[in-house]
Amino acid sequence: MNKYQNIISDINILGRKPIIKATRISVEMILEWISSGASIEEITKTYTHISKDDVTEAVKYATEYL
Repeated sequence: MNKYQNIISDINILGRKPIIKATRISVEMILEWISSGASIEEITKTYTHISKDDVTEAVKYATEYL
């Protein structure tokens, strides 16, 4: 069972980059936003179809796998 419920990798979406499920928002893009100084609230305000939990899970995923 995948411990990251909202992070998937699909060869047909962004060449298998890990993304937030049901979006084309990659974990990499979330990290870029955060490294540029954006807060989780700013990210979810810009991308209203993702949640704070999605962003947090993306960061946790990156911490473990990258």
